[in-house]
Amino acid sequence: MTRIAIITAGGAGMFCGSCMQDNTLARSLRLAGADAILVPTYTPIRVDEENVSAGRVFLGGINVYLDSAVPGWGRLPGVFKRWLDSPAVIRFLTRFSSSTDAAELGPLTIDLLQGTHGPQRAECRQLIDYLVDDLNPDVILFSNALLSGIVPDLKTRFRGTVLTILQGDDIFLEGLPQSHRRRAIDLVTENCRSFDGILTHSQFYSGFMSSYLSLPQRMFRQIPLCIDGERIPELRSEDESDERRLRIGYFARICPEKGADLFLKCMDRVLQQRTDCEAVIGGFLPGQHERWFHNCLSASQQRVGAERLRWLGSPADRTSKMELLSQLDLLFVPSPYCEPKGLYLLEAALMGVPALLPQHGAFPERIAELGEGMLFTPGDLNDAAAKALEFLEGSRLSVARKQTLRMTVVDHHNMETTGRQALQTIEAARLNPDRT
Repeated sequence: MTRIAIITAGGAGMFCGSCMQDNTLARSLRLAGADAILVPTYTPIRVDEENVSAGRVFLGGINVYLDSAVPGWGRLPGVFKRWLDSPAVIRFLTRFSSSTDAAELGPLTIDLLQGTHGPQRAECRQLIDYLVDDLNPDVILFSNALLSGIVPDLKTRFRGTVLTILQGDDIFLEGLPQSHRRRAIDLVTENCRSFDGILTHSQFYSGFMSSYLSLPQRMFRQIPLCIDGERIPELRSEDESDERRLRIGYFARICPEKGADLFLKCMDRVLQQRTDCEAVIGGFLPGQHERWFHNCLSASQQRVGAERLRWLGSPADRTSKMELLSQLDLLFVPSPYCEPKGLYLLEAALMGVPALLPQHGAFPERIAELGEGMLFTPGDLNDAAAKALEFLEGSRLSVARKQTLRMTVVDHHNMETTGRQALQTIEAARLNPDRT
């Protein structure tokens, strides 16, 4: 049995698509026969499905921050620092300060990317000791390259395979202040050269990150996105759908890079032309974006009416999320950022809901695979509105087409199938490591 340690980064109490995908990947690999252990760093992860992460948090976010911010913090007694790494303490304290905004994290990012040569050397060595001496896996899989600071030193002690998954690292790096961005990218590139291979979830992102980090394409391999297709609501009947207005919805993290504000602007145009249509917006709203979002929402509601443009908040659990998605006729996420995954597109498709998305990033690959959905010219809200109106002119998807859409997701992305495929890819990387 192959033992795989997956090192994931908690999202400071928020629902994070990468954290959730890491958790589902661990579950999928277990179904495929691997001994997969999910090791959280920074903060405990928050997911809307069964959480299989280990109880202990490494590189605890509070200590990591204080190591950089307070001279001599690393010399404090270990018993006190271990208390601050308690998941309960981290959860409590990050309720009051949970920023993961790259613009505020430039110096800390540089420190972490230096691994055992930076202020967090004690925490980094602790994680290395745990991986090498306690877990002793066959494969260590980092869920992003921003965790790569420990890899050069890890490789001096660990004789197994070390991989990483890239799933949005560039957007964090691009968000760093200019004074730290170039140095951070150079450190990530340098650290990535120590990996035995790099995994992504799309052809697009493999090519993009190969260029972005100046790494050879031969290092990159693809694995599929994993989705738990169990315990999902039944598809709505045509009679149930016909009883309400046509509904276009946004469901993703509420932030500029996902295009929440662009959704509202576009819906202004669509709702003014179609009185039989309404729009809803939901998803996790980070604290740093609350004022921005509510200002945008209020302005749009004043133009089209709050009863036709509603804020649904963030669903508390997976059942509530799927119920929200099932009530849409069309998912519309006008992300200006070139998405590496597009997990929310597959979640909507699982509920029989097609999507309207910009023609960039991983979206063309996803739409082609699903056989349903529409693409618009990136950045062109006139084209997006025209495509939305074109969709509304047609009839709602029949239950048969919704079922076909659902089964396409289930067939290609269920945990059993994707677990086997991911394990095969990992085993191939073990046999043929691709280093620079």
